[in-house]
Amino acid sequence: MKEIKAFIRQHRIANVLQTLRDLKAADISYHNITVSQVQRPLASEDPAQQHYSLDLAEAVVSEYKLDLVCTDEVADELIGAITTAAHTGLPDAGWIFVSEVTKAIEIR
Repeated sequence: MKEIKAFIRQHRIANVLQTLRDLKAADISYHNITVSQVQRPLASEDPAQQHYSLDLAEAVVSEYKLDLVCTDEVADELIGAITTAAHTGLPDAGWIFVSEVTKAIEIR
């Protein structure tokens, strides 16, 4: 199994989630999807992409962190779909990290 963690710009997250819904409807399975709003300091030299965080006392870029778990067989397809749906054409528009899941236990 794989854990996919993606950092996605605010204006692209709705498109990514719709793409994942479409894949689920096409029987591309994944589990435990979560989305969290995050702030990334030192993320962009473009002032239009930044705002000032009072909590961190510095300029940040607001984005979303998406996490999900999937089988090895569908990981590349999900990564490709997320990459396409999150594409902005700008440098440093986001990142996708993939990790091995060595054990998963369902709680019932």
